[in-house]
Amino acid sequence: MFENIEFANPQLFWLLLLLPLGLLWYILTRKNQVASLNISSIKGFKTSNFLSKLKPFLFVLRLLALAAVITALARPQTKEVSTRTKTTKGIDIVMSIDVSSSMLARDLKPNRLDALKEVAEDFIKKRPNDRIGLVAYAGESYTKTPITSDKSIVLAALRDIDYGQLEDGTAIGMGLATSVNRLKESKAISKVIILLTDGVNNAGFIEPQTAADLAVEYDIKAYTIGLGTNGNALTPIAYKRDGTFQFGMRQVEIDEALLEDIASATGGKYFRATDNDKLEEIYDEINKLEKTEIEEFKYTRYEEKFRPWVFLAGLLLLIEWVLRATIFKSFI
Repeated sequence: MFENIEFANPQLFWLLLLLPLGLLWYILTRKNQVASLNISSIKGFKTSNFLSKLKPFLFVLRLLALAAVITALARPQTKEVSTRTKTTKGIDIVMSIDVSSSMLARDLKPNRLDALKEVAEDFIKKRPNDRIGLVAYAGESYTKTPITSDKSIVLAALRDIDYGQLEDGTAIGMGLATSVNRLKESKAISKVIILLTDGVNNAGFIEPQTAADLAVEYDIKAYTIGLGTNGNALTPIAYKRDGTFQFGMRQVEIDEALLEDIASATGGKYFRATDNDKLEEIYDEINKLEKTEIEEFKYTRYEEKFRPWVFLAGLLLLIEWVLRATIFKSFI
């Protein structure tokens, strides 16, 4: 009965202070409520000391009835809240990822590609209301997964991205153009490309500026990220006889001017990630910049619970009246 009960008018419980005051008044005036008769002897009168001692019980019933009325006036009720959300501004996002051999450089831990995949996975999980697709590029580019709202598919595809799936090189223009192609038919209010690279454009048959112009034409915003430390990094420089890479120190070269131009032309922003923490900060900032607007509707249903208290008060008063009119009639 009392589970999950709230009161619409809890301030009325201050009226309960009347109960001890009423009890005190009854104690102080009790003697005056009984008529007295002076006689020389009570021999021949039948008295019931037990019933006379129970007479205050009638006043207790009245106080309990008053307490029940006050509780009813405080309006006990249960509240059930249901929530419905509505996405009013969806965002379609394509993450364009460089998978050239230089992404195996170890200036980020354990290497650039694995560090990116870890941060990108966290980013995807924070976008439950958006559609996301993946594009991988090196010397050429391809769509790893088209834009979809199924995050399990996107995350599985992200984990599967690795070096060696494409001809080596850095075709920034191809990566950007393929991403634009994924988004050009999108009906989303906001369309975004997050393009990451650690080098300079040295492959592909589409110039980065041409791809940027296409993005502008289709109203697609591009955020670009240059990945790599300042100075030298331990980078794959040759193959060993067993087919694994031989690593050596090599100057980090990122065409930051190109990435800044792409971002500026499309209304995006350029970032430079020099370590794991900075890369994570960049994706967090993009996450804040590209917010999906969500409307939340809350519906509250109240069920009034005052009726049992009114019934209880009436029952107590009825019991008091019956007792006064019958058992205690001779003591009133």
